[in-house]
Amino acid sequence: MPRREIQDLSRGALEAWCAAAGEPRYRATQILAWVHRKGADDFARMSNLSRSLRARLDADFTLDRLAPVFVADAADGTRKLLFHLPGEGGARPAAIESVLIPQFEREAGARDRLTLCISSQAGCGMGCGFCATARMGLVRNLSPAEIVGQVRAGRALAAPRPVTNVVFMGMGEPLANYEAVRTALDILTAEWGYAISPRRITVSTVGLVPAIPRLIADTRVNLAVSLSATTDAQRARLMPVDRRYPLRALLDACRALPLPRRKRITFEYVMLGGENDGEADARRLVRLLHGLRAKVNLIPFNPFPGAGFVASPRERIARFQAILRDHGVHATIRESRGQDIQAACGQLAAARAAA
Repeated sequence: MPRREIQDLSRGALEAWCAAAGEPRYRATQILAWVHRKGADDFARMSNLSRSLRARLDADFTLDRLAPVFVADAADGTRKLLFHLPGEGGARPAAIESVLIPQFEREAGARDRLTLCISSQAGCGMGCGFCATARMGLVRNLSPAEIVGQVRAGRALAAPRPVTNVVFMGMGEPLANYEAVRTALDILTAEWGYAISPRRITVSTVGLVPAIPRLIADTRVNLAVSLSATTDAQRARLMPVDRRYPLRALLDACRALPLPRRKRITFEYVMLGGENDGEADARRLVRLLHGLRAKVNLIPFNPFPGAGFVASPRERIARFQAILRDHGVHATIRESRGQDIQAACGQLAAARAAA
């Protein structure tokens, strides 16, 4: 029987393995602490485990570490990590990217922020017209080990500066790879894992409606929803997912979420020149979000070859923001980072950029 990657296991799965091996279930927490918190690279280092248990772990599991094959550095301090993933256990070989972003947004208190944007799939099957990753199509889902491995690699590259925030806004649709993403979130937030506060993790979705309440029920992370249009005709043209889950279904699902007090849903809105950036669009967006505890993140379009869109002029984005704010909607403008290495929002396509 082939060995499994131990970083793919949840605590419950490893507890079941321990019980089958005749070990107490608490051993699972000890093992996972070695794997994730202490960063052990082999089972022999796990000194508080018996020699026989370490041998059993080595016989049943692998412990491989993800490392970038290339790192591109942007003029603004953004760093893009390219990973090559092997095609073991029936999985297809793939390439993915993560991005280290200093000062993710210009907000009070954000000066020392370092955000790691990670991928949940290689490629993406959602087909959004303004995203370079969509042009790749879906290559395959990532495993929990491949998701969490990006965080470990990003932390190592950033050291001694700490990674303060993690966002699932890289390649892929996180909710289309739900079980692996949930396991990865458990590992990232657990004390025996990476001990990242759920308040500092955001999962972004194009709007896979059935999975949204599951995410809120299963985790305490922040939710971001990619909206980018104010009518179904417009959104279906830009984001094919709208044909399955139109705006009303999506927003009704968001309204039904049992959000904790003072927590908001972030709605991401990519600003496309002459497409969705008019004053009428802004006023429709106000009406759509009425009654929701919402924050709107306006994202200037980041160009890529063959995109077919242009970015909205800065003054048009500012006017859009002003209309939202005048009607009581909290709205920010995301500053594009890493454009010169194709690392900005919507530009990830697993291509080796020149440093």
